[in-house]
Amino acid sequence: MPSPLPPRPPRRPSGSERVFADDVGRLWSAALHAPLPAPRHAASRGEPAALVFACISDARQPQRAIALDAAAEVAPADAADDALRGWLREAPAMGLLI
Repeated sequence: MPSPLPPRPPRRPSGSERVFADDVGRLWSAALHAPLPAPRHAASRGEPAALVFACISDARQPQRAIALDAAAEVAPADAADDALRGWLREAPAMGLLI
């Protein structure tokens, strides 16, 4: 007999998102978005992942993103708040692609 409940959406593994405060005191979320896995027949290109920032305390702030290469010295999950603030300052605002 099928379950009467709708299926749950897939959940991200814990630890993939960090919350920190910027220089002004606003709370930001930093989430690592890795590229989709390549098909088995495709060669691995070592593509960079994107670190996406969203302001939790002020929705008027635009989302920002910065590319991190696979050889980054510190993983975002292990990065100090100062490193996250530095990446946030470097990250351009995300906009519409037209």
